[in-house]
Amino acid sequence: MEHAQIIPEAREGGGTDPETASALPRRRRGRTTLLIAGAAVLGVLAGTVAGYAVQYDREPTPLPPLAQPLPAGPKALAPDDTTTSKTINANRWHKTDDDLAKLLVEAPGGAKVAGTGYEPADAFAAEFFTAPDRALTNLVQTGFRRVASTVWAQDDKVFVKIRLLQFQNRSGADDYQVQQSAYMSDKDRAGNDGVAVPGLSGDLGRVWVDSKAEETPGYLPVRGARAIARRGDVVMDIDYYDNRGKIAERDVIDLAKRQLERL
Repeated sequence: MEHAQIIPEAREGGGTDPETASALPRRRRGRTTLLIAGAAVLGVLAGTVAGYAVQYDREPTPLPPLAQPLPAGPKALAPDDTTTSKTINANRWHKTDDDLAKLLVEAPGGAKVAGTGYEPADAFAAEFFTAPDRALTNLVQTGFRRVASTVWAQDDKVFVKIRLLQFQNRSGADDYQVQQSAYMSDKDRAGNDGVAVPGLSGDLGRVWVDSKAEETPGYLPVRGARAIARRGDVVMDIDYYDNRGKIAERDVIDLAKRQLERL
């Protein structure tokens, strides 16, 4: 039960007890402070409610329009006899998704073409690598897709083989290009750092001409050259030989540039 508040009685002469008199003003100030604080809180609440009410009655502010409208895509068509994987994916189709062998550079006039087409992956690994089984496994792991090649001989002096190796993605092509380029400066290879293919940034393409010709008693001196370059998911790998022991670096660079233009 709450205690009743006892107000001191006034003394004769209209006065009050000094101690009681000193306590009364303090009670009045505390009560006034509480009343003021309560009024302030009620004012804030009233203002907040009024603000929500005003916002509720207002029309919603429209969002700004997009900077550019979305492009209108082609309407979907029902498949028919002319439908192919190329027509279905027309917006994502790249010429390297077509017949890769068609992108091989043509042999110069007068050259004898030994063959143009696709190589089986195992045949490529057996011909090109000293450890075919391990090489084939590595190719599969890096997303190897296919390889197209062409071989020709010119004046029984210059012998060229161009390979286009395609991978499932750019990562696999980059892996092959980097690994094959890494050892070309070794003494038992080109023996030099080669030169960059003009028009390609960084180390995306280089040409190496052997520092020395290979000489065997009873045989003509043979000098080799190699060009490796990547464009997208395709790696161009060119082997170039001259059985007179002389190779003009410019000839190999021009051939590499011609092949890259086809890609």
